[in-house]
Amino acid sequence: MNISLENVSNVQALLTITLQKEDWAENVEKAIKDYRKKVSMPGFRPGMVPVQLIKKMYGKMIKAEEVNKILQDKIFSYIKENKIDILGEPLPNDSKDAGQDIESDTLSFNFDIAIAPKFEVEVSAKDKVDYYNIEVTKEMVDAQVKSYAGRNGKYIEPETYADNDMVKGTLTELAADGSALENGIVVSGAVLLPSYLKNEDQKALFANVKKGDVVKFNPSVAYQDNAVEMASLLSKKKEEIEGNKSDFNFAIEEIKRFVEGELNQELFDQVFEKGTVKSEEEFRAAIEKSIAETYVPDSDYKFLLDMKDILTKKVGKLEFADDILKRVLAENKEGKEVSQEEYDKSIEQLTWHLIQENLIAKNDIKIENADVEAQAKEATRAQFAQYGMLNVPDDLLDNYVKEMMKKRETVDNLVHRAIEVKLTQALKGQVTLKEKKVSVADFNKMFQDASQE
Repeated sequence: MNISLENVSNVQALLTITLQKEDWAENVEKAIKDYRKKVSMPGFRPGMVPVQLIKKMYGKMIKAEEVNKILQDKIFSYIKENKIDILGEPLPNDSKDAGQDIESDTLSFNFDIAIAPKFEVEVSAKDKVDYYNIEVTKEMVDAQVKSYAGRNGKYIEPETYADNDMVKGTLTELAADGSALENGIVVSGAVLLPSYLKNEDQKALFANVKKGDVVKFNPSVAYQDNAVEMASLLSKKKEEIEGNKSDFNFAIEEIKRFVEGELNQELFDQVFEKGTVKSEEEFRAAIEKSIAETYVPDSDYKFLLDMKDILTKKVGKLEFADDILKRVLAENKEGKEVSQEEYDKSIEQLTWHLIQENLIAKNDIKIENADVEAQAKEATRAQFAQYGMLNVPDDLLDNYVKEMMKKRETVDNLVHRAIEVKLTQALKGQVTLKEKKVSVADFNKMFQDASQE
């Protein structure tokens, strides 16, 4: 066996591998014997077909398969051992291998390979990069405090209705003279939130009503003929109440009002680690800090995008083996033609990937299993935080992490994220950050504007 590499250009090479009969003979003989055990042929018992007949009928196919296995193994071993920075997969050079006889005792194969371009990328304090700290407003903190207080809230039954109260009772459809309509709609246990009625006059009919009062109102007017909302209130199908303009009596049997829970030590200990928050002021400060922390990954993501633009411009247009890479892309698309737009987009992504690889090597960034588990734990914490659960027990987090680590795709994503986190931290420490405070709306607008460019 002989393997050689000929550099066609700085970014392209021709890999040639020559195999002799002794390189494949043993493998082919073993494969033929294995095939003999499985093949079924009329006139012969299973496993008893003569070897010569197997060779005559299937020998070429079996040899081709075994030679291909050897090729794949030896090519990638050679690339790895010689540290060739290949892009994509080796592609057969059909023009050089045309007309080769598979039955020959010497077989030579040629492969075109694309090699990553050599370049240097420097990062220093001379690079001034905007870093956006998303502002946490009083309104955000108030909303979160209200949310937490709501979880410890309860329903009471006041005597008199007020805005946002819920009323429950019996609905009775009325005839034109105001009496109960014969065979009309009657709903027991109907629930209504008058504050959500769309007609202000109808909404006003419930002002200051008491348990035991009867309110005459018109669902059609109250909901502005919205058949879906009317159907929900009247416990009917939408088709059954379309066109219904009747007045209804609502005999009020219950009034319920939600009262938020107190901001007390019990609530503080539920949200944060026990004993770490001891007053409403500390509670609000801790909430503000936790909200700010949830925005850090977004700020870091924006920073990395900006670094991508800066570093891509620094590196400039890299040289690539365009013909080979277009063939690689076509192979991945099952032979479909690759447009220039698709190729340009692919090269843009590849350029940034190579820049990242360069920076990862320069900063000696390595990912250990502990880094992946830490990333899984942070992702789980963030997921719980969306539901306002900040004080999640470690054993619960550990159980979630164990389940996440069982899925290969999830682990790959976590590794990628862990690399990005470490790279971002390294770059933040090397450039000059121009820190700016922005609102959530203005921060999100940056991405909307970018998507429209």
